[in-house]
Amino acid sequence: MKLIGVVPLVAVVATAFECTPSALQAILPSSASVTFARSLSANSTFVVPLGDVAYPDSPTQLQALCAVQIKVISSNSSAFSFGLFLPHDWNERFLAVGNGGFAGGINWLDMGAGVGYGFAVMSTDTGHNSTSGDITWSLNEPEQKIDWGYRAMHGSIVTAKQVIAAYYGCNPKYNYYSGCSTGGRQGIRDIQLYPGDFDGVLAGAPAWWTSHLQTWTVKLALYNLPTTSAHHIPSTLFPVVGAEVLKQCDAQDGLVDNIISDPQRCDFFPEALLCGPNVTNQTTAGCLTAAQIGTLYKIYHDYIETNETFVFPHLELGSEAQWDVLLGSDEPNALGTEYVQDFLLNDPDWNFYDFNYSIVELADKIQPGNATAYDFDLSPFYQRGGKLLQYHGLADGLIATGSSVHFYKEVLKTMMPKGIELDSWYRFFLVPGMQHCSGTAADVNAPWYFAGANQAGALNTAVHSVPGFSDAKHDALLALMAWTEHGTAPDSLVATKWQNDTTPDAVLRQRPLCPYPTQARYGGHGNPDVAENWSCEYLYDLHAQYT
Repeated sequence: MKLIGVVPLVAVVATAFECTPSALQAILPSSASVTFARSLSANSTFVVPLGDVAYPDSPTQLQALCAVQIKVISSNSSAFSFGLFLPHDWNERFLAVGNGGFAGGINWLDMGAGVGYGFAVMSTDTGHNSTSGDITWSLNEPEQKIDWGYRAMHGSIVTAKQVIAAYYGCNPKYNYYSGCSTGGRQGIRDIQLYPGDFDGVLAGAPAWWTSHLQTWTVKLALYNLPTTSAHHIPSTLFPVVGAEVLKQCDAQDGLVDNIISDPQRCDFFPEALLCGPNVTNQTTAGCLTAAQIGTLYKIYHDYIETNETFVFPHLELGSEAQWDVLLGSDEPNALGTEYVQDFLLNDPDWNFYDFNYSIVELADKIQPGNATAYDFDLSPFYQRGGKLLQYHGLADGLIATGSSVHFYKEVLKTMMPKGIELDSWYRFFLVPGMQHCSGTAADVNAPWYFAGANQAGALNTAVHSVPGFSDAKHDALLALMAWTEHGTAPDSLVATKWQNDTTPDAVLRQRPLCPYPTQARYGGHGNPDVAENWSCEYLYDLHAQYT
């Protein structure tokens, strides 16, 4: 028996089952077929098949394993495929990893990170082949929308578990999930519909509110359009805004360190950016016009419709370094426009300037693909003993951080009246300075790495866990396992930033991440880049009103 972190992993070696298409085909239902099956020796590279446009990066330095791809017919007009890594030394656990955006492709790189722990790892292509921002595949394809929404994930899980049981001669002892963005949504949606699929779910920056998130993406861009208008803020001024936000908000958490840890408590005064008279170059002067200040107010405030209807939260102060993605073009991001055109209306000629609240209402009514993870009653998952560990970067410029806060509060309001408190099975962590799923702005250098979904691949193609810190204190997946299997709940997680993230060796700084609604506070003594000099403190008691 070997120990990884605090979780004992017993290696089971597959010896009786051949890694061949014929051997695997014999155990599959008639609706499934083997695309390929081949053995890889230790320290091999799995070369991603040509055509996987969403996830082309090949995982390297793998342990010996059987690599499999299987196709499953899901309807008369749709099918999905999934990849499966079956390691020679198996830890008796199953891990499914998620996707991003509207991507269609098998996430082999995240599978490689997972197999490093000893998991049998699966990823689905969600039923099509496309990059994350391409939604044109969904036009007039209702069955493919369902596959993307939930069916491909669940169907892949079911069939993958059948293969694992036959290959190793036993079922997995525990079943886990790790995904971020759409991957976070996939994990949450799956336990809402199929609470028996997983024992533990790691969900990062979940794009759970599909009908509102994608339509908000259009609304947000329209705040800053057209580019010829007086209120338009060109992308060259985004760093100017970000610098002023940092100037006003950095110190509010008690430490000046270029990391905004508490944007909600910053009383930002955007008028400090107003240009004086006779300014000819706003970028050089570092200023905005009054009309542009008006646009800032819209960006930093929730999307509220008629009769005070809350639609979607605002981008946080400190997210400006990622604004180019949703606000830096002459039209909204395709994740918004193509969702409306192809996924919702089946009308590729729809003009985004025709957007109004009726589009949101229609999306709520139709819920194409049944993708929105809006069932806040997670009682079935809780009653099975499931554990949910959620996180979101406070500098996320793609999915407003407040959407995760909103989800947590809605679950709280649903479960507490039933007598089900959350801390014993659901914890949520905000990550100061982290952008969407991973990374941090170059001038921020916030600790962001804790082995969340997609994070290993952001370092390099050979990483799994946390280099130098492979334990449940620093690794969110190991923390989830310790919680699920031994009842050791994560009271904090330590995030790491290396001096060079791509060759992670020398640590630049580490900080604790605290379960919401607690927040990390520097004690005022010792090196602030050492996690032990911080503590998690309650700033307010979110639970008091329900007890």
